[in-house]
Amino acid sequence: MAETGKGVTAGKLAINVQKRLSRAQEKVLQKLGKADETRDAAFEEMVAKFNKQTAEGSKLQKDLKAYVLAVKAMHDASRRLQDCLADMYEPEWFGKEEVNALAEEMIEKEMDNNLEDTDTLWLDYQQSITEKCLTCMDTYMIKFPDIKARIAKRDRKMVDFDSARHHFSSLQKGKKKDEAKIAKAEEELGRAQKIFEELNVELQDELPVLWDSRVGVYVNTFQSLAGHQEKFHGEMSKLSQNLTDIMTKLEEQRQIKKEGTAAAQTGEGAKSDEANHSDSACSAPKKPGPPASRPPRRSTTSSPEENQHFGVFEDEASVFDTNPDCSTAATQQKSGFSLLDWDVDIQQQAVTFTDPKSAVTNGSGSDLPPGFLYKVKATHDYAATDGDELELKIGDVVLVVAFDNPDEQDDGWLLGFKEIHWMQKKDISAKGVFPENFTQKV
Repeated sequence: MAETGKGVTAGKLAINVQKRLSRAQEKVLQKLGKADETRDAAFEEMVAKFNKQTAEGSKLQKDLKAYVLAVKAMHDASRRLQDCLADMYEPEWFGKEEVNALAEEMIEKEMDNNLEDTDTLWLDYQQSITEKCLTCMDTYMIKFPDIKARIAKRDRKMVDFDSARHHFSSLQKGKKKDEAKIAKAEEELGRAQKIFEELNVELQDELPVLWDSRVGVYVNTFQSLAGHQEKFHGEMSKLSQNLTDIMTKLEEQRQIKKEGTAAAQTGEGAKSDEANHSDSACSAPKKPGPPASRPPRRSTTSSPEENQHFGVFEDEASVFDTNPDCSTAATQQKSGFSLLDWDVDIQQQAVTFTDPKSAVTNGSGSDLPPGFLYKVKATHDYAATDGDELELKIGDVVLVVAFDNPDEQDDGWLLGFKEIHWMQKKDISAKGVFPENFTQKV
Protein backbone atom coordinates (compact mmCIF):
# COMPACT_ATOMS: atom_id res chain seq x y z
CA MET A 1 0.00 0.00 0.00
CA ALA A 2 1.43 3.33 -1.03
CA GLU A 3 2.31 5.91 1.64
CA THR A 4 1.31 9.58 1.30
CA GLY A 5 3.40 10.86 4.19
CA LYS A 6 5.50 9.85 7.16
CA GLY A 7 3.47 7.32 9.18
CA VAL A 8 0.27 7.93 7.17
CA THR A 9 -0.84 5.41 4.56
CA ALA A 10 -3.41 5.98 1.83
CA GLY A 11 -5.75 3.51 3.54
CA LYS A 12 -5.66 5.36 6.87
CA LEU A 13 -6.18 8.65 5.12
CA ALA A 14 -9.23 7.27 3.33
CA ILE A 15 -10.65 5.93 6.59
CA ASN A 16 -10.19 9.32 8.29
CA VAL A 17 -11.86 11.13 5.41
CA GLN A 18 -14.76 8.69 5.51
CA LYS A 19 -15.16 9.21 9.28
CA ARG A 20 -15.26 12.98 8.87
CA LEU A 21 -17.89 12.72 6.15
CA SER A 22 -20.00 10.39 8.26
CA ARG A 23 -19.78 12.70 11.27
CA ALA A 24 -20.66 15.74 9.21
CA GLN A 25 -23.64 13.93 7.71
CA GLU A 26 -24.79 12.80 11.13
CA LYS A 27 -24.54 16.34 12.53
CA VAL A 28 -26.64 17.68 9.67
CA LEU A 29 -29.30 15.05 10.24
CA GLN A 30 -29.35 15.78 13.97
CA LYS A 31 -29.75 19.52 13.40
CA LEU A 32 -32.57 18.87 10.93
CA GLY A 33 -34.27 16.65 13.50
CA LYS A 34 -34.06 13.59 11.32
CA ALA A 35 -31.76 11.77 13.70
CA ASP A 36 -31.75 11.70 17.49
CA GLU A 37 -28.66 12.79 19.44
CA THR A 38 -27.16 11.33 22.58
CA ARG A 39 -27.35 13.94 25.33
CA ASP A 40 -25.83 13.92 28.84
CA ALA A 41 -26.88 17.02 30.83
CA ALA A 42 -24.62 16.21 33.82
CA PHE A 43 -21.59 15.83 31.57
CA GLU A 44 -22.38 19.06 29.72
CA GLU A 45 -22.49 20.88 33.08
CA MET A 46 -19.06 19.48 33.96
CA VAL A 47 -17.71 20.65 30.59
CA ALA A 48 -19.09 24.15 31.21
CA LYS A 49 -17.31 24.26 34.58
CA PHE A 50 -14.13 22.99 32.93
CA ASN A 51 -14.24 25.78 30.35
CA LYS A 52 -14.77 28.37 33.11
CA GLN A 53 -11.91 26.88 35.14
CA THR A 54 -9.65 26.95 32.10
CA ALA A 55 -10.36 30.62 31.43
CA GLU A 56 -9.80 31.66 35.06
CA GLY A 57 -6.60 29.64 35.37
CA SER A 58 -5.23 31.04 32.12
CA LYS A 59 -5.92 34.61 33.26
CA LEU A 60 -4.27 34.04 36.67
CA GLN A 61 -1.25 32.46 34.99
CA LYS A 62 -0.96 35.40 32.60
CA ASP A 63 -1.29 37.99 35.40
CA LEU A 64 1.32 36.21 37.54
CA LYS A 65 3.77 36.31 34.65
CA ALA A 66 3.07 40.04 34.25
CA TYR A 67 3.63 40.54 38.00
CA VAL A 68 7.01 38.79 37.88
CA LEU A 69 8.03 41.01 34.96
CA ALA A 70 6.86 44.07 36.92
CA VAL A 71 9.01 43.02 39.92
CA LYS A 72 12.01 42.74 37.63
CA ALA A 73 11.28 46.20 36.20
CA MET A 74 10.96 47.62 39.75
CA HIS A 75 14.28 46.00 40.64
CA ASP A 76 15.97 47.71 37.72
CA ALA A 77 14.32 51.05 38.56
CA SER A 78 15.31 50.75 42.23
CA ARG A 79 18.93 50.06 41.29
CA ARG A 80 19.06 53.12 39.07
CA LEU A 81 17.41 55.27 41.75
CA GLN A 82 19.84 54.18 44.47
CA ASP A 83 22.79 54.71 42.13
CA CYS A 84 21.50 58.22 41.47
CA LEU A 85 21.26 58.91 45.22
CA ALA A 86 24.80 57.69 45.83
CA ASP A 87 26.15 59.80 42.95
CA MET A 88 24.39 63.04 43.91
CA TYR A 89 25.06 62.79 47.68
CA GLU A 90 27.84 65.27 48.34
CA PRO A 91 30.86 64.10 50.39
CA GLU A 92 30.49 66.73 53.11
CA TRP A 93 26.85 65.89 53.80
CA PHE A 94 25.89 63.87 56.85
CA GLY A 95 26.02 60.09 56.42
CA LYS A 96 27.78 59.91 53.05
CA GLU A 97 29.30 56.52 53.84
CA GLU A 98 26.00 55.28 55.31
CA VAL A 99 24.12 56.34 52.16
CA ASN A 100 26.60 54.51 49.95
CA ALA A 101 26.33 51.38 52.08
CA LEU A 102 22.55 51.67 52.22
CA ALA A 103 22.27 52.03 48.45
CA GLU A 104 24.42 48.95 48.03
CA GLU A 105 22.39 47.12 50.67
CA MET A 106 19.08 47.95 49.00
CA ILE A 107 20.42 46.43 45.81
CA GLU A 108 22.50 43.55 47.16
CA LYS A 109 21.36 42.88 50.74
CA GLU A 110 22.02 39.30 51.75
CA MET A 111 19.14 37.28 53.15
CA ASP A 112 19.38 34.61 55.83
CA ASN A 113 17.31 31.83 54.29
CA ASN A 114 17.41 28.16 53.34
CA LEU A 115 18.88 28.72 49.90
CA GLU A 116 22.34 27.36 49.34
CA ASP A 117 23.56 30.70 48.11
CA THR A 118 22.63 34.19 49.28
CA ASP A 119 20.93 36.56 46.89
CA THR A 120 19.64 40.09 46.79
CA LEU A 121 16.31 41.14 48.23
CA TRP A 122 14.90 41.82 44.81
CA LEU A 123 16.29 38.73 43.13
CA ASP A 124 15.28 36.53 46.05
CA TYR A 125 11.75 37.93 45.91
CA GLN A 126 11.54 37.46 42.16
CA GLN A 127 12.89 33.92 42.39
CA SER A 128 10.52 33.03 45.25
CA ILE A 129 7.32 34.12 43.52
CA THR A 130 8.48 32.47 40.30
CA GLU A 131 9.15 29.11 41.95
CA LYS A 132 6.39 29.08 44.56
CA CYS A 133 3.58 30.81 42.65
CA LEU A 134 4.15 30.87 38.91
CA THR A 135 5.61 27.36 38.69
CA CYS A 136 2.71 26.05 40.76
CA MET A 137 0.24 27.61 38.31
CA ASP A 138 2.17 26.22 35.33
CA THR A 139 1.97 22.72 36.82
CA TYR A 140 -1.75 23.18 37.45
CA MET A 141 -2.51 24.48 33.94
CA ILE A 142 -0.48 21.83 32.12
CA LYS A 143 -3.31 19.31 32.64
CA PHE A 144 -5.92 21.35 30.81
CA PRO A 145 -4.84 20.92 27.17
CA ASP A 146 -4.85 17.11 27.47
CA ILE A 147 -8.29 17.02 29.10
CA LYS A 148 -9.63 19.48 26.55
CA ALA A 149 -8.38 17.21 23.72
CA ARG A 150 -10.01 14.19 25.36
CA ILE A 151 -13.33 16.03 25.69
CA ALA A 152 -13.19 16.85 21.98
CA LYS A 153 -12.37 13.22 21.19
CA ARG A 154 -15.26 12.06 23.38
CA ASP A 155 -17.59 14.34 21.39
CA ARG A 156 -16.36 12.86 18.11
CA LYS A 157 -16.77 9.31 19.39
CA MET A 158 -20.26 10.17 20.56
CA VAL A 159 -21.16 11.24 16.98
CA ASP A 160 -19.59 7.99 15.69
CA PHE A 161 -21.69 6.07 18.20
CA ASP A 162 -24.87 7.87 17.12
CA SER A 163 -24.03 7.32 13.46
CA ALA A 164 -23.39 3.58 13.98
CA ARG A 165 -26.57 3.28 16.00
CA HIS A 166 -28.63 4.96 13.28
CA HIS A 167 -27.00 2.84 10.54
CA PHE A 168 -27.71 -0.37 12.42
CA SER A 169 -31.30 0.71 13.07
CA SER A 170 -31.90 1.58 9.41
CA LEU A 171 -30.60 -1.85 8.27
CA GLN A 172 -32.89 -3.59 10.71
CA LYS A 173 -35.91 -1.62 9.47
CA GLY A 174 -35.14 -2.14 5.75
CA LYS A 175 -37.41 -4.25 3.55
CA LYS A 176 -34.55 -6.29 2.22
CA LYS A 177 -32.51 -7.41 5.13
CA ASP A 178 -28.93 -8.39 4.54
CA GLU A 179 -27.84 -10.35 7.55
CA ALA A 180 -24.18 -9.93 6.78
CA LYS A 181 -24.48 -6.17 6.62
CA ILE A 182 -26.60 -6.14 9.75
CA ALA A 183 -24.03 -8.20 11.62
CA LYS A 184 -21.21 -5.97 10.50
CA ALA A 185 -23.19 -2.83 11.46
CA GLU A 186 -23.90 -4.34 14.85
CA GLU A 187 -20.22 -5.07 15.35
CA GLU A 188 -19.30 -1.49 14.41
CA LEU A 189 -21.98 -0.19 16.79
CA GLY A 190 -20.59 -2.22 19.68
CA ARG A 191 -17.05 -1.00 18.96
CA ALA A 192 -18.15 2.67 18.73
CA GLN A 193 -20.19 2.36 21.90
CA LYS A 194 -17.28 0.83 23.84
CA ILE A 195 -14.82 3.56 22.78
CA PHE A 196 -17.30 6.31 23.62
CA GLU A 197 -18.26 4.91 27.00
CA GLU A 198 -14.63 4.39 28.06
CA LEU A 199 -13.79 8.04 27.33
CA ASN A 200 -17.05 9.21 28.88
CA VAL A 201 -16.51 7.33 32.15
CA GLU A 202 -12.87 8.54 32.48
CA LEU A 203 -13.85 12.17 32.01
CA GLN A 204 -16.79 11.88 34.39
CA ASP A 205 -14.33 10.74 37.06
CA GLU A 206 -11.59 13.31 36.33
CA LEU A 207 -13.54 16.50 35.68
CA PRO A 208 -15.12 16.83 39.17
CA VAL A 209 -11.73 16.18 40.81
CA LEU A 210 -10.08 18.82 38.64
CA TRP A 211 -12.86 21.28 39.43
CA ASP A 212 -12.44 20.80 43.20
CA SER A 213 -8.63 21.14 42.97
CA ARG A 214 -8.88 24.79 41.96
CA VAL A 215 -9.56 25.92 45.57
CA GLY A 216 -6.34 24.43 46.93
CA VAL A 217 -4.31 25.82 44.01
CA TYR A 218 -5.67 29.34 44.46
CA VAL A 219 -5.15 29.23 48.25
CA ASN A 220 -1.56 28.02 47.95
CA THR A 221 -0.74 30.52 45.21
CA PHE A 222 -2.06 33.64 46.94
CA GLN A 223 -0.96 32.56 50.41
CA SER A 224 2.58 32.01 49.15
CA LEU A 225 2.54 35.28 47.25
CA ALA A 226 1.32 37.21 50.31
CA GLY A 227 3.97 35.58 52.51
CA HIS A 228 6.81 36.51 50.18
CA GLN A 229 5.43 40.03 49.79
CA GLU A 230 5.31 40.46 53.57
CA LYS A 231 8.89 39.25 53.96
CA PHE A 232 10.21 41.38 51.11
CA HIS A 233 8.43 44.59 52.08
CA GLY A 234 9.36 44.06 55.74
CA GLU A 235 13.08 43.98 54.88
CA MET A 236 12.73 46.89 52.48
CA SER A 237 10.86 48.97 55.08
CA LYS A 238 13.82 48.65 57.48
CA LEU A 239 16.18 49.96 54.83
CA SER A 240 13.74 52.71 53.91
CA GLN A 241 13.49 53.78 57.57
CA ASN A 242 17.28 53.99 57.76
CA LEU A 243 17.28 56.23 54.70
CA THR A 244 14.52 58.36 56.22
CA ASP A 245 16.57 58.81 59.41
CA ILE A 246 19.62 59.91 57.41
CA MET A 247 17.56 62.42 55.43
CA THR A 248 16.00 63.76 58.65
CA LYS A 249 19.42 64.20 60.25
CA LEU A 250 20.73 65.92 57.14
CA GLU A 251 17.83 68.40 57.24
CA GLU A 252 18.37 69.04 60.97
CA GLN A 253 22.05 69.77 60.37
CA ARG A 254 21.13 72.09 57.51
CA GLN A 255 18.79 74.02 59.83
CA ILE A 256 21.44 74.18 62.57
CA LYS A 257 24.00 75.45 60.11
CA LYS A 258 21.53 77.99 58.77
CA GLU A 259 20.72 79.23 62.28
CA GLY A 260 24.42 79.32 63.18
CA THR A 261 25.21 81.38 60.10
CA ALA A 262 22.40 83.82 60.93
CA ALA A 263 23.60 84.09 64.54
CA ALA A 264 27.17 84.68 63.40
CA GLN A 265 26.04 87.44 61.05
CA THR A 266 24.03 89.02 63.88
CA GLY A 267 27.06 88.83 66.18
CA GLU A 268 29.32 90.45 63.60
CA GLY A 269 26.77 93.23 63.14
CA ALA A 270 26.66 93.82 66.90
CA LYS A 271 30.47 93.99 67.12
CA SER A 272 30.50 96.49 64.29
CA ASP A 273 27.97 98.64 66.13
CA GLU A 274 30.14 98.55 69.26
CA ALA A 275 33.12 99.79 67.27
CA ASN A 276 31.13 102.67 65.79
CA HIS A 277 29.16 103.77 68.89
CA SER A 278 30.74 104.53 72.25
CA ASP A 279 27.54 103.81 74.21
CA SER A 280 27.28 100.23 72.95
CA ALA A 281 28.98 98.92 76.11
CA CYS A 282 25.86 99.79 78.10
CA SER A 283 23.54 97.80 75.80
CA ALA A 284 21.74 94.62 76.89
CA PRO A 285 23.94 91.52 77.10
CA LYS A 286 23.80 89.19 74.07
CA LYS A 287 22.08 85.83 74.27
CA PRO A 288 24.37 82.82 74.19
CA GLY A 289 25.09 81.58 70.66
CA PRO A 290 24.74 78.09 69.23
CA PRO A 291 25.50 75.46 71.85
CA ALA A 292 29.13 74.70 71.06
CA SER A 293 29.31 73.98 74.79
CA ARG A 294 27.12 74.49 77.82
CA PRO A 295 27.48 77.73 79.81
CA PRO A 296 29.81 77.53 82.86
CA ARG A 297 28.28 76.94 86.27
CA ARG A 298 29.71 78.13 89.58
CA SER A 299 31.62 75.50 91.52
CA THR A 300 31.12 77.27 94.90
CA THR A 301 28.30 79.27 96.41
CA SER A 302 28.61 82.52 98.32
CA SER A 303 26.85 83.38 101.54
CA PRO A 304 23.76 85.56 101.34
CA GLU A 305 25.65 88.34 103.08
CA GLU A 306 28.29 88.41 100.31
CA ASN A 307 25.61 88.67 97.63
CA GLN A 308 23.32 91.34 99.06
CA HIS A 309 21.90 93.22 96.10
CA PHE A 310 22.25 96.58 97.72
CA GLY A 311 25.98 96.02 98.37
CA VAL A 312 26.49 94.95 94.81
CA PHE A 313 24.52 97.93 93.61
CA GLU A 314 26.87 100.21 95.55
CA ASP A 315 29.87 98.50 93.94
CA GLU A 316 28.24 98.95 90.58
CA ALA A 317 27.59 102.62 91.24
CA SER A 318 31.18 103.16 92.30
CA VAL A 319 32.35 101.51 89.11
CA PHE A 320 30.24 103.86 87.04
CA ASP A 321 31.57 106.82 88.99
CA THR A 322 35.10 105.93 87.92
CA ASN A 323 34.13 104.65 84.47
CA PRO A 324 31.30 106.80 83.18
CA ASP A 325 31.52 105.47 79.63
CA CYS A 326 31.01 101.78 80.71
CA SER A 327 33.24 100.81 77.83
CA THR A 328 35.96 98.61 79.28
CA ALA A 329 35.65 94.87 79.84
CA ALA A 330 37.67 95.19 83.05
CA THR A 331 34.96 97.38 84.57
CA GLN A 332 32.23 94.82 83.85
CA GLN A 333 34.43 91.97 85.09
CA LYS A 334 35.12 93.80 88.35
CA SER A 335 31.48 94.61 89.01
CA GLY A 336 30.22 91.12 88.09
CA PHE A 337 27.22 92.35 86.05
CA SER A 338 25.80 95.44 84.45
CA LEU A 339 22.89 97.66 85.45
CA LEU A 340 20.71 95.73 82.99
CA ASP A 341 21.66 92.50 84.76
CA TRP A 342 20.49 94.18 87.98
CA ASP A 343 17.18 95.10 86.36
CA VAL A 344 16.61 91.48 85.24
CA ASP A 345 17.55 90.23 88.71
CA ILE A 346 15.10 92.61 90.39
CA GLN A 347 12.34 91.46 88.00
CA GLN A 348 13.05 87.81 88.77
CA GLN A 349 12.93 88.54 92.52
CA ALA A 350 9.63 90.31 92.07
CA VAL A 351 8.20 87.26 90.35
CA THR A 352 9.78 84.85 92.83
CA PHE A 353 8.34 86.48 95.93
CA THR A 354 4.96 87.12 94.41
CA ASP A 355 2.10 84.72 95.04
CA PRO A 356 2.52 81.77 92.59
CA LYS A 357 -0.91 82.31 91.07
CA SER A 358 -0.05 85.88 90.14
CA ALA A 359 3.29 84.75 88.65
CA VAL A 360 1.56 82.67 85.98
CA THR A 361 1.51 84.67 82.79
CA ASN A 362 0.67 82.13 80.09
CA GLY A 363 -2.22 80.09 81.40
CA SER A 364 -4.22 78.94 84.38
CA GLY A 365 -2.28 78.56 87.62
CA SER A 366 -3.98 75.23 88.37
CA ASP A 367 -2.26 73.56 85.36
CA LEU A 368 1.16 75.19 85.66
CA PRO A 369 3.86 74.95 88.33
CA PRO A 370 4.34 77.65 90.97
CA GLY A 371 6.51 80.52 89.82
CA PHE A 372 5.88 79.78 86.12
CA LEU A 373 7.42 82.40 83.82
CA TYR A 374 7.22 81.18 80.22
CA LYS A 375 7.74 78.17 77.95
CA VAL A 376 10.78 77.19 75.89
CA LYS A 377 11.38 74.42 73.38
CA ALA A 378 14.63 72.44 73.14
CA THR A 379 16.43 73.09 69.86
CA HIS A 380 19.31 70.71 70.66
CA ASP A 381 19.81 67.55 72.70
CA TYR A 382 21.40 68.08 76.11
CA ALA A 383 22.82 65.30 78.26
CA ALA A 384 22.70 66.13 81.97
CA THR A 385 26.08 65.97 83.74
CA ASP A 386 24.86 66.66 87.27
CA GLY A 387 22.01 65.46 89.44
CA ASP A 388 20.19 68.80 89.45
CA GLU A 389 20.28 69.20 85.64
CA LEU A 390 17.44 68.50 83.21
CA GLU A 391 17.93 66.04 80.32
CA LEU A 392 16.71 67.55 77.01
CA LYS A 393 15.77 66.11 73.63
CA ILE A 394 15.04 68.18 70.54
CA GLY A 395 11.41 69.30 70.65
CA ASP A 396 10.95 68.96 74.42
CA VAL A 397 8.77 71.75 75.85
CA VAL A 398 9.97 73.09 79.23
CA LEU A 399 7.99 75.23 81.71
CA VAL A 400 10.47 77.81 83.01
CA VAL A 401 10.04 78.84 86.65
CA ALA A 402 11.81 81.36 88.85
CA PHE A 403 14.62 80.27 91.18
CA ASP A 404 13.62 80.14 94.87
CA ASN A 405 16.85 82.02 95.57
CA PRO A 406 17.89 84.24 92.65
CA ASP A 407 21.51 84.11 93.85
CA GLU A 408 21.62 80.44 92.88
CA GLN A 409 21.02 81.18 89.18
CA ASP A 410 24.12 81.03 86.97
CA ASP A 411 24.41 83.12 83.84
CA GLY A 412 22.97 81.33 80.80
CA TRP A 413 21.04 78.74 82.90
CA LEU A 414 17.29 78.38 83.49
CA LEU A 415 15.18 76.31 85.89
CA GLY A 416 12.08 74.40 84.85
CA PHE A 417 9.94 71.29 84.43
CA LYS A 418 9.41 69.22 81.28
CA GLU A 419 5.82 70.04 80.32
CA ILE A 420 4.81 66.42 79.67
CA HIS A 421 6.14 65.28 83.06
CA TRP A 422 4.46 68.13 84.90
CA MET A 423 1.10 67.55 83.19
CA GLN A 424 1.24 63.84 84.05
CA LYS A 425 2.61 63.84 87.61
CA LYS A 426 2.62 67.45 88.98
CA ASP A 427 5.86 66.52 90.79
CA ILE A 428 7.55 69.60 92.32
CA SER A 429 10.82 67.74 92.75
CA ALA A 430 11.11 66.96 89.02
CA LYS A 431 12.49 70.40 88.14
CA GLY A 432 16.06 70.91 86.99
CA VAL A 433 18.39 73.46 85.50
CA PHE A 434 19.39 73.53 81.85
CA PRO A 435 21.41 75.79 79.48
CA GLU A 436 19.33 78.54 77.93
CA ASN A 437 21.25 78.44 74.64
CA PHE A 438 19.96 74.90 73.99
CA THR A 439 16.39 76.24 73.80
CA GLN A 440 14.27 78.95 72.26
CA LYS A 441 11.31 80.78 73.76
CA VAL A 442 7.80 79.87 72.53
